[in-house]
Amino acid sequence: MSEAVDLQALSDLATPWFIRVAVTLRLPELINDGVDDVERLAATTGATTDGVWAVLIHLSERGVFTQVEPDRFAMNEAARALLDSGQRLWLDLSGIGGRFAGAWAGLEDLVRTGRPGYERVFGGSFWDDITEHRHLGAGFDALMSAGHGDPGRVPPLEGGWTEVREVVDVGGGLGHVLANLLAANPRLRGTLVDLPATAQRAQAALGAGGVADRVTIVGQSFFERLPPGGDVYLLRSVLNDWPDEEAQHILARCAEAAGPGGRILVAGGVRPDDAPPRIEIDKLVTGGRDRPLREFRTMAKAAGADIAATHVGAVECVVREPKPAM
Repeated sequence: MSEAVDLQALSDLATPWFIRVAVTLRLPELINDGVDDVERLAATTGATTDGVWAVLIHLSERGVFTQVEPDRFAMNEAARALLDSGQRLWLDLSGIGGRFAGAWAGLEDLVRTGRPGYERVFGGSFWDDITEHRHLGAGFDALMSAGHGDPGRVPPLEGGWTEVREVVDVGGGLGHVLANLLAANPRLRGTLVDLPATAQRAQAALGAGGVADRVTIVGQSFFERLPPGGDVYLLRSVLNDWPDEEAQHILARCAEAAGPGGRILVAGGVRPDDAPPRIEIDKLVTGGRDRPLREFRTMAKAAGADIAATHVGAVECVVREPKPAM
């Protein structure tokens, strides 16, 4: 006989929010530095004594922090995990993590309409939000670098990368993948395309990788005409961030720039035909989705390209006759 499912535990929202409030108030850092009683914690954070006490009581009862006296708390293994910078990015309500947490209130909208719930919760698109608020844009870049799978993993390419002359990393973020590609292939040159603020921040990552002299950085939207002449146009975790119409437009822009015989490598966002759809935070925020291979094949044909190879987590297309992006 199977165990009963604890629906109350599964649907509880209290503990996740208590954790986020603790991180936002920097309680783990303060307690780790020896500020361990609730009155000093409240005075340091500008919060109420009862409020801080309630947060720490709740979390200590669930194994995060240890209550050593009625009004004093200590770090434990779970609390120390909250000191990690990647965890803070996800959990701090004052930054990008707060936007992601709040977006879950729009889940019903996404399920009913397919449109991102973020828009209902925050009154506008995620992309406009991170462009308008620089701290959110910087936080998003850092979050993607810290926790979006392996941010520097080089996607596979049929025949390998050694014979490729020019790669265009479309929506390449801070350039970690491009830096690794160029470091492993000394004859390869690259172009990174991303919005101006992100493109400017990418200079540091490419410089740290020792490849900045082989990279052209282009600060623009990938909905505009892309730099032509690349051998491979790389879309890593891009198409799955956009609804169908926008994703089709991005793919068409790549085909247009690559020209006949050019290649487009889509890493992420295409799932096997028999794999079920899943809703994760990026889909809730942007309204994008992972598309079945059969559906992506139709998208590629509409852009003037054919699927030439499939890899684990990646699909490679060759452009036949690019169709104008509408």
